[in-house]
Amino acid sequence: MAKYKPIPYGLANYKRIREENYYYVDKTRYLPQLEESGNFLFLIRPRRFGKSSLLTVLECYYDLARTAEFELLFKGTYIYDHPTPEKNAYLILKFNFSQVNPAMERVRESFKGHVDNCLFFFGKKYRQLLGDDYFEMMAKYTEPHHKLKFALDYIGAIGHQVYVLVDEYDNFANTILSSIGQAAYHELTHGAGFLRFFFNMLKGAVDQVDSGIARMFITGVSPVTLDDVTSGFNIGQNISLHPAFNGLLGFTEADVKQFLTYYRDQAGLAVTDLDADIALLNEWCGNYRFSNLAPDTLFNTDMVLYLVNNLLQLGQYPANMIDQNVRVDYSKLRQLIVIDRRPNGNFSYLRQIIQEQQTELVQVVDSFPVERLTKPSNFISLLFYFGLLSYNAQGRLGIPNQTVKQLLYSYLREGYEDVEVFNVDLLHFAGLMRRLAYQGEWQPVFQFLAAEVEKQTAIRDYLTGEKVIQTFLLAYLNITDYYLIRTEEELAEGFVDLYLGPFWAKYQDLPYSYLIELKYISRHQFTPELLQQQLTAAARQLQQYARDPVVIKRSKTTQLISAALVFSGWELKGMQQF
Repeated sequence: MAKYKPIPYGLANYKRIREENYYYVDKTRYLPQLEESGNFLFLIRPRRFGKSSLLTVLECYYDLARTAEFELLFKGTYIYDHPTPEKNAYLILKFNFSQVNPAMERVRESFKGHVDNCLFFFGKKYRQLLGDDYFEMMAKYTEPHHKLKFALDYIGAIGHQVYVLVDEYDNFANTILSSIGQAAYHELTHGAGFLRFFFNMLKGAVDQVDSGIARMFITGVSPVTLDDVTSGFNIGQNISLHPAFNGLLGFTEADVKQFLTYYRDQAGLAVTDLDADIALLNEWCGNYRFSNLAPDTLFNTDMVLYLVNNLLQLGQYPANMIDQNVRVDYSKLRQLIVIDRRPNGNFSYLRQIIQEQQTELVQVVDSFPVERLTKPSNFISLLFYFGLLSYNAQGRLGIPNQTVKQLLYSYLREGYEDVEVFNVDLLHFAGLMRRLAYQGEWQPVFQFLAAEVEKQTAIRDYLTGEKVIQTFLLAYLNITDYYLIRTEEELAEGFVDLYLGPFWAKYQDLPYSYLIELKYISRHQFTPELLQQQLTAAARQLQQYARDPVVIKRSKTTQLISAALVFSGWELKGMQQF
């Protein structure tokens, strides 16, 4: 047997985590708070933050069929020493809508099959509590909502109550919305749509005098379906933005420190500088805050487990720092930023967010119907719920970490390709970036992009102004990860346009680092004399930035190359190394 606890990467089953002695970060201190917050709760969080794992904790704690397992499953946790009166008090009825086939021709049948399956095993599990008439009557119903209503009414009639858990309630609905469109989505969620009717049945059961439902906990990633299928479902409380539950999912810095320390001491994890590794994980996995009133930031659970698991197995961080499981598919944003193969206003907002690294919006919308999805405040709120934006220390919504930056840069590139304004050979460009990193040949990178813009005239309308060009360059410079590219970072009482600092944790042999200053001259003002003036001004700024202690420390043993690029309109008019 291993001398240390396995890392539960990709594992959301709390029972298995405890029985097989996986590493577990205790979140059970939140259970009393959840009970006090209401009986019917909604929690929206980004992908891979631990929503499914939380539901299995609730399932194990409240299930009356697991009374004898309480010590095995919870000894050593907060709730073991501070149990609530509702411990092991309910029958558990659990649904996971990620198991529903989203193909439009199969979705209704698949949904029915999933509900049938859940109710069958519910009956099997609690057979000793249910009379024969329960199974006789249940066999007479065919529609999911009829079966659900009967089951809940019956449980209430015999003096028991159910805790209903719904995981990924919006999964197949969101997939249909992004892949097929609003008309198909409306069929599910409006009027007599079966998903809408399912939630109506839950509400109706709650309104019964002898209600069979005591509690309900529903999780998902988007507030859109919440508004559409729960219109009138006013019994539920959305705790997603409540500061008290900011840390309900995810790791705190203290959790990460304890986690790294355990595997360093017990498993020989390759961590020589604990603070440096925490800082690295924070840069790639951290800085999430789900309420602007919450004092602490969080790390994405899956990202931390992914990176540390690779570090434990390989002795180094993985070649791909971004776990594919945390990616938000571009298709889920496509319909929001592209209409009729042309970018809409939200494409500009996305580009501006990448450019500024944050937004002016500070108020996230709780929920909104699909018809208002493209409204700017709703679009930005959706980016927040997807984990692409989070509250920063200034109380504004900003890009939390390098992982999200890389995803947003990829969305910008895919957006350009999607509307057929710009499409380059990324494999060839990656080769140029390698030469920049290892041979100091930086000019070909920018010459290539400039030549492609010259050939692909449709992109020119999008490249006006220094900030827009800066964002365009960032989208392509980030296709490789040799560097952690910082933009508008304060250095030596100025703000550098682009600083390509080596990603030392992964590439310890990089010989070059870069400071790049961008200058812009409008087309009607351009003269050779003004070009030279801009190059001279850039040289002074770059000399100043190069003396900054932060740059000196980050660049370490590399040769620091300072270069200026001068654009006029979309044209690269001059470049010079200093």
